[in-house]
This record gives sequence, C-alpha cells and structure tokens, in this order.
Amino acid sequence: MEDECSVPPSLALPMLLLLLLLDGVRALSTTANKTTSKVPAVVVFGDSIVDPGNNNVLPTFARCNFPPYGKDFPGGKATGRFSNGRNPSDILASQLGVKEYVPAYLGTHLDAQELLTGISFASGGCGYDPLTSQLLIAVSLRHQLNLFKEYKEKLKRVAGEGRAADIIANSFYAVVTGTNDIATTYFLLPFRREEFDIPSYIAFLVRSASSFLQELYHSGARRIAIMGAPPIGCFKESTRGCCGTGYYEVIITCNSITATTCANASEYVFWDSFHPTERAAEILITQILQRYGPSLLD
Repeated sequence: MEDECSVPPSLALPMLLLLLLLDGVRALSTTANKTTSKVPAVVVFGDSIVDPGNNNVLPTFARCNFPPYGKDFPGGKATGRFSNGRNPSDILASQLGVKEYVPAYLGTHLDAQELLTGISFASGGCGYDPLTSQLLIAVSLRHQLNLFKEYKEKLKRVAGEGRAADIIANSFYAVVTGTNDIATTYFLLPFRREEFDIPSYIAFLVRSASSFLQELYHSGARRIAIMGAPPIGCFKESTRGCCGTGYYEVIITCNSITATTCANASEYVFWDSFHPTERAAEILITQILQRYGPSLLD
C-alpha cells in the first residue's frame, strides 16, 4: 500500500480554508448555468503556486523568470512559473479540455483566443491579508479583482456582450492563496503577531477570503474553487525540494549558478522549498477534480 506524505505546515492554511469555505463554494456553484457542462475558460487568482509570470513585470524579488525554473517546460523556458514545468492552473485548464497553458495577464501579448479561454491574475507573494501583498510587492487580491473587471471589458470587445456574459458565467474560477499569510506575514515577520494570536489571525483570513469570494461572485463568477493541498502519495521524496539542498532554496536562491537540481523532478513533491513540482500538481489537480469536480461542473 502506498505511503501517504504529510503536508508541510506552510501548506496547511489552504487546506483549512478549503474546508471552511467549501460549503459556501458549493452553494455558489449550484447557481451555475445548468444548460451546459462545458467550461469555456479558466480564470485564476492567487499567489506563486499559480502565477504564470505576472510578477515578471513587478519590482519584486518574488519572481523566477530564470533557470533552473522551467527546465521541464516546453523549450526549457523560464516563463515566471514557480515550477520546473507547468503549474497547477495549466494542468487544471488542460484536464478541463480548455487549453494547455493559462497565460499571465500582465506583460503578455494576449490574442483574442487567449482572452476567450481564460487568464491568470495570480501574483507570487499575494495573500488574503492585504498586508502580505504590500510586504512582498505582489498584486493584491483587490487589484486582481480590478484586473478581472478590466479583462471583462476586453472580453466584451472581442466576443460581444452576450457571449462575454456566457463565458463569465460558465468559466471555472480557481483561487489559490493563503500560504504567504501564515508562513511570512505571521510567522516570519512580527507585524500581525502583535495584534493576533494564530486562531484570531486565521479567523481574520477567513473573513478576508469570504469578502473576496463574495465580490468575485457579484462580478459574475459562479464556478469557484478554493484549492488547497491535500495529502498525496509519495514518489521518492516528499521532505525536501528538487532544487539545491531542497530545504531553503526558493526564488533567487534556486538558480543555475549556486544550486544544482535533482535528476528527475517528477520523483519529488516539491520543486524548490516552497512550490510543488509539475508531477505533484498533476496529482493534486486530478484529486481535486475527482472529488469536487461534479459539484462545480454540473
């Protein structure tokens, strides 16, 4: 029988938020258009787990558009994805039959087809806590929503108002964030610990997440998934990342000059000390769609 890998503490918050908010998400999803189960587009909000390169245009250290990131991406290209290859949103879009890669909204030339099939506003360093994005110089969830509203106007110009409304109503929306709030804003830095203990801080994050989801819903989204990191079976290695020692290398410390990488990233759960490998993301997305897909896609 396959052993189960424990989830590192830094990934526990998304799981908690998933459990706390899943009932609300199911309630939202039941109002989705029942006339079709086809997903026209995938729209993504969140942090570095699903950032495909939005941070490339920001003056932040939280970016990875350099080797060895992307070494297993087509052409070995470092696109700004915090992974050895595709990230979870790419895999989600692929498994839903929408497209192979979800592009970044910022700093990318987007043709009509890309706009029609979805986009990612995710930014490495983002969190439910507004302070997190300020500290890490990321696109906040509030600003991601503003970009979404801007995207909707572009979609109307490309598709026409009626078709654009249908795309917005029937698209699959993924929200992946929360880890930075706990790992960085609360435990690494002192600011929030002065006013919150951990239970009250998590309650604050849940309120922030709920507020974001309500606004996303009122902006037209219906099929919404808050994705966490449930336990997944081990390949060979689950306690450290593929890059460098695997214990601390992430972003600028995971580079082709000072850090070597493992021979086969698909044998690892983590690519660097923080982000999953493409293979781990495939397993995660498959589990999420198998468990929750019917309630979100019916």
